[in-house]
Formats: sequence, structure tokens, C-alpha cells
Amino acid sequence: MIYLLLGLAAFALLVWAGRRARPVLARPEWRIAAGTLSALALIAGGLLGVTGRVLPGVVLAGAGLVLAMTARRAGLPPPAKADNADLAEAREILGVAVGATREEIQTAYGRLIRAVHPDAGGTSGLAARLNAARDRLLKK
Repeated sequence: MIYLLLGLAAFALLVWAGRRARPVLARPEWRIAAGTLSALALIAGGLLGVTGRVLPGVVLAGAGLVLAMTARRAGLPPPAKADNADLAEAREILGVAVGATREEIQTAYGRLIRAVHPDAGGTSGLAARLNAARDRLLKK
């Protein structure tokens, strides 16, 4: 029983540390470790429940579920935001000014895509960059 209490205390300490130091523990290595610990806690909880120690088994399984959900959220990258750097890069690729109209953007895109299209001897990578820049500036 003392080992179970020590294990729960160590588990609670890990959860507490994970919530206090989110930037450090959000790395992929910690996410894998938290997932592994949650799987072990779920297995140990199930084994305790099967052997007749239901209350410690439920507590440990519940802690495993909480840790699994924390591990799942911890490693997700923040959603990508469109910022001015992306717009500036798109303008530079197409060669248009800051206040370019829709027609100017389409004209620049048409002129450049004819030169770099894969059918005209260009590469698909260049054409994809032009398409992305046009879509970004036109907000498609």
C-alpha cells in the first residue's frame, strides 16, 4: 500500500510540474513520456481493479485518463496565424506594391505563372509558391 501511495504522490508531482512549467513540458519528449505514464497508470488501475482493490484502481485509472488528456493537449502546436511577414513575402514573390489592387495582383500572377509553369519549363514548386502567394494576397 505504501508503494501505491508513493506512486500516486510521484504522479501528482509530475502532473503539478506539468501544469506549472507548460513551455518546458510541452516538448515532444515530455508528451511521449506523459503518454507512456498514462498508459502505465491505466494498466495498473485495471490490474488493481481486477485483483479486488477497486478504489485504488479507479483512482489510478482516473489519473491515467487525466494525464492522457494533458499529454494530448500539451504537444499541439499553436494554430498558424497570418501576419504581416506572410503578406510581405507574398508581395515580394509576386512583385507587387503594398496597396496593389486585385487586378494588379492577377496581372503579376499571370505574367509570372506563364514563365514558371511546369509546361513552360518551370518547376511545380515555383508554381505552387506563386499560387500560394496569390491566394494569400487575395485571401482565398
